[in-house]
Amino acid sequence: MFRPIAVIRETWNIYTPVERRNIAVYIAGIMMYKFGLEAFNGSVIALATNRYDELEKKTHVSITFQRVGVLTGLNQAFQCVGSILIAPLIKRYPTKNVLACAVLIFGFMSSLLLILDAATGGKFVPTGHPKGDFSYYGDYNTDGMIPIFCVCGVVYGMVELIRRVIPRDLVGGHIQKLRRMDSLVHIFYEISGTAGAFCTALALIPHFGNNFSFMITPICFASASILWFFIQEDSLPIDARALVLESQPTYVKAVIGGFYLFFESVGTGAKIIFTHRKFIWLLPGYAVALYGHRYLENAIAPAVARRYLGNSAWSQIMVGGSNFGELLGALFVFMFTNLVNTPIPWLRIDAIALLIVWYLPYWHPPKNDVGQAWIVAATFLPISFGWAAGDVSLAAYIQASLARIESKMQNVSALGAVMAFLYSTYIVTYAIASVSLGTYIDRVSDRNKEEIQPAILNVAGVQFTIIFVLVMTSTFVPKGAFSLNPKMLDEEFLDTDLEDEDLEYVPGVQVKSKQSHESHDMVSRANSS
Repeated sequence: MFRPIAVIRETWNIYTPVERRNIAVYIAGIMMYKFGLEAFNGSVIALATNRYDELEKKTHVSITFQRVGVLTGLNQAFQCVGSILIAPLIKRYPTKNVLACAVLIFGFMSSLLLILDAATGGKFVPTGHPKGDFSYYGDYNTDGMIPIFCVCGVVYGMVELIRRVIPRDLVGGHIQKLRRMDSLVHIFYEISGTAGAFCTALALIPHFGNNFSFMITPICFASASILWFFIQEDSLPIDARALVLESQPTYVKAVIGGFYLFFESVGTGAKIIFTHRKFIWLLPGYAVALYGHRYLENAIAPAVARRYLGNSAWSQIMVGGSNFGELLGALFVFMFTNLVNTPIPWLRIDAIALLIVWYLPYWHPPKNDVGQAWIVAATFLPISFGWAAGDVSLAAYIQASLARIESKMQNVSALGAVMAFLYSTYIVTYAIASVSLGTYIDRVSDRNKEEIQPAILNVAGVQFTIIFVLVMTSTFVPKGAFSLNPKMLDEEFLDTDLEDEDLEYVPGVQVKSKQSHESHDMVSRANSS
């Protein structure tokens, strides 16, 4: 019988007091970060959509969704650069310090657009200002937003990389600890994300305008930075870190080498994934599914909000519904972590839910009716529910299954290599698709006097059906996956045919030592008991 109180008590007892404190501080920081991030991303995309539409009135050439695709695609691509720049730092300094500094820099970079708009005559939206009139925006070249958003993407990539590796540093490679922590973090992350999206669409943008609605972002990021600085990171022995630092090159050399190691990691990750049946299904299950989720929020939602409903700010209502679905998905994984043992059932739900978008091409809602935006938000909820549940389970699966696999090549780990390959695949796919499909939407919009239903038929219905086939098919690749709820024991997650007997896992560091590896296993068993 399912008992929520028992699940919560079990989760509390599985962690040590230090781990519980660190998780609480980390979650508090991640909520501040997510709230500011939603305000920033939602406002900037809505701002760019409006500004390019205004430019179209002067040039009579529609480039709105092409340039929005360039804006978001390059931002995602530059995240890879950020991950390369940050990698040498987390080998030299405590991960939580690097995370705190990175998000503080992100806060400064996010303020550049505020400064640019104010310096060129921009002001808050006047009271009673007519809808559709954006004369209160600053007078600058709209394409100038692209390089600023690219630089923000670099710092964004730094933060996102650390977010994906710090859970294992805080609780080790124990599958139950990782799965429950990832679920907990995702739950609170999406609570803040849902609140941030709705607050941006319903309060910040109407009161301050798209150009200043993200002024809370630097404040939120600074608060997150302060909170993360107080994480107690005592899992890495001082002598171990000193041993690693002795052989480290200068930062410039490390960054140059980082670009080489990044591509080497991508190659290593591709080799691991394509040569092992237990990993090959992660390519469509993780990278393709992540692309579909991001395209839904960053491309389809803005297009529907602007062309269907006539208000770009309402895309954040749709994103809020998507975030709420992610919240429910992460909550279900947390509550039923012992009943659903693998990510496979969740991925199948995600794949089936993608087909919901087929109603969009045949939907002709009245414009300027905010109730229609809530309808879209409700339909995005089940799509994101399945994706979030699968993403949380997959994150724990990848971290745990690769926790004891370390590449023999210096400075390249199996976990980092697999994540580099999967994330790079998603980045490249999104960068190409967002620009090309955005151009296609603009052409259809021009041809049909801003009616984009024919374009949505292809970019949503047909494209998401292809993603459905890929993701659903991938769930039948692992051994024993043909059952409704495949059973995989924790030992199977850690079992691998790669040679790792002579390597020790220390969070964030690699040190060759069979004796130390055995000691780490003893500590892990002690923590799990």
